[in-house]
Amino acid sequence: MPLDAKLINSDVPHSARIWNYWLGGKDCYEIDRLVGDQIVEANPQILDIARAQRAFLVRTVEHLVREAGIRQFLDVGTGLPTADNTHEVAQRIAPETRIVYVDNDPVVLVHAEALLTSSPEGVTDYIDADIRDPRAILEAAAKTLDFTEPIALVLLGITAHIVDDTAYDIVGQLVEALPSGSYLVLCDDTEVLDPEAMRVMIEQWNEAGDNPRVNRSPEELARFFDGLELVDPGVVSVSRWRPGPAGTEGPEVDDFGGVGRKP
Repeated sequence: MPLDAKLINSDVPHSARIWNYWLGGKDCYEIDRLVGDQIVEANPQILDIARAQRAFLVRTVEHLVREAGIRQFLDVGTGLPTADNTHEVAQRIAPETRIVYVDNDPVVLVHAEALLTSSPEGVTDYIDADIRDPRAILEAAAKTLDFTEPIALVLLGITAHIVDDTAYDIVGQLVEALPSGSYLVLCDDTEVLDPEAMRVMIEQWNEAGDNPRVNRSPEELARFFDGLELVDPGVVSVSRWRPGPAGTEGPEVDDFGGVGRKP
């Protein structure tokens, strides 16, 4: 899919491009690097957060495919393609896995072809939709996913962009549509370890762009899992969610998340 200059404003910082920059990607402009560096200067742990969140994605997908037998994923708020995207992790273990990505970001849209690779046995698809319209997401996803079989709903760093309590209803609608045995994977930023730095980061982010965010407490993030069976160790710093052998985990970060099973 060719880049459309009408969709990309290289003079305005963009959240997906900044996040890509923090992950070591190249799909960003000077303004994104400038704002990204300013945020890192005020809150150095944001680099650890970005990398810990990506590692959390890898570990949760591996767990769900290997241990829970999940073969379908609905990844909402995909962001720009980088290393270890959901389909790459899942299909390394089970090539027949089906993945639907969802984003409404024109920057992500023009990179969607990179997400639409798949093993011959599996399927990947991309939906241009907004998380605030769960009905549209579910209707489009049903063209690729079988809603009579378990599905893992992945929401990493996306609920923070719904800055009021409608976030709980939106996530609830998505989870409600999933069959028994499905899972919710969710994480977002908190203000536990360094509250002042995390608040400054949010202020800088919101001043720089047009896609505002809000930090939530671990207790507020746990509300997204109401009615679900939390997988051990529950809602924790993402670097502490099943990190592997003792001593191999990264630093604890102000991004908390978990995995919940729908009964």
